[in-house]
Amino acid sequence: MAHPPPHRPRPRPPRTPEPVDIRRPFRTRDAAASGVSKRRLYSPEFRRIVRSVHILATVRPQSWHEAEAVILVAGDGAFVSDHTAARLFGAVVPDEEHLHASIEPTRHRSTIPGVIVHRSTHVPQRFRGLPVTSPVDTFLDLSACLGLVDLVAVGDSLVHRGRTTPEALVRAAEEEGRGRRAREAARLVRAGVESPMETRLRLLIVLAGLPEPEVNIKIRDERGDVVRRIDLGYSDQKVGIEYDGKQHATSRHQYAADVRRREELAALGWRLWVAVSDDLFTSPGAALARIVAVMRERGMGVPHLRDAWRAHFRGRE
Repeated sequence: MAHPPPHRPRPRPPRTPEPVDIRRPFRTRDAAASGVSKRRLYSPEFRRIVRSVHILATVRPQSWHEAEAVILVAGDGAFVSDHTAARLFGAVVPDEEHLHASIEPTRHRSTIPGVIVHRSTHVPQRFRGLPVTSPVDTFLDLSACLGLVDLVAVGDSLVHRGRTTPEALVRAAEEEGRGRRAREAARLVRAGVESPMETRLRLLIVLAGLPEPEVNIKIRDERGDVVRRIDLGYSDQKVGIEYDGKQHATSRHQYAADVRRREELAALGWRLWVAVSDDLFTSPGAALARIVAVMRERGMGVPHLRDAWRAHFRGRE
């Protein structure tokens, strides 16, 4: 007696890609379903974020575009990490040509052009709908590749964005047995720092062994009203230290506002010293000498300068 042929499940039809929003990162394979031909996809109409992920070129680049793109290519179980996570949180981090993602140690790590995939035991959280390392874990991960000054700038900006606190960074760096750089950087992170150049200026002063300046000082008038703010300084001696970017010299309106501001501060008894880019990147030693001169002018005790700053501020002097 003949047996009936074994039942074979009917093959599933191939998945039909659904239309995607081309104003968000999308994969090459999903382009056709959205009415985008290959010719259009590789024209100036679209911008490639990473291999096989594109976005409409007229969309203003955002940090979450990179984060969403890396999740699309890294696959299920991956989460945003390192530089890409820091940018997603709004932190200031040095430029990096690669995107970064992490996976659990037991998962297979694929080679993806333009993406560095790390193995990690971190438990990701959700931020802007994406899986990502926590701000604290991101800071700790970056301690493996960033220098001290850049790492403190990351920490300062994470705190400024309200993502974490200096205390949380110190606690994590010490509890998790991270390296010396993570611990040292965490101890130097401060609340109230509004730009990476302020971080650099403050660290130049601190690493030279000078008294640590206060951050984001509020200047009050005779009635006690806040009339001005100063980046860094010493309230008791009324010494202010600030960093001015290029816009302070190229904008007529900004230049005039700066002159009036300094006149007001002088009338309130403040001595203001202003740093520019060259002071940090070309002649940091000369900048320190001028800061010391202002301190002495105001009767501050100045200790013998340490050389620790030289390892982090390599000028052309």
